[in-house]
Amino acid sequence: HYTPPLSRFIVCALYHEAKQRRIPMTQLANDLIELALKETPGWRAAQAQQETMQLGEGVKAYQTK
Repeated sequence: HYTPPLSRFIVCALYHEAKQRRIPMTQLANDLIELALKETPGWRAAQAQQETMQLGEGVKAYQTK
């Protein structure tokens, strides 16, 4: 997985906003990123890739039984 570093300012803003909302920073970051990306071409491509991977895992599980 690729984990790009966030700018110090963004991390600081996330910290303060999460503290105010009383939720973990990771939850806030996930919520905000999902809100920004949902229904974009990149979101749809990721969904399709995830569905393909899940189908492949199901086939592998079936074949090992």
